[in-house]
Amino acid sequence: MKKKLYIEGMSCNHCVNHVKNALMDVEGVKEVEVSLEGKYAIVETDVEIKNEILKEAVVEEAGYELTKIENI
Repeated sequence: MKKKLYIEGMSCNHCVNHVKNALMDVEGVKEVEVSLEGKYAIVETDVEIKNEILKEAVVEEAGYELTKIENI
């Protein structure tokens, strides 16, 4: 399963790494691809992960704004 997370507030590669690491720490996440230019992250999972858990990783753990989540 893949989800696309739209993220505001990233301004450099350090931000990208911070978001990627926060999402990789979520149990069940297999892979994370973060685009600074596109302002999004694509998260691939083994199991269904609730959007609230992903939001918590981006907002509370990494400190960025999550504006939207789409299943892709």
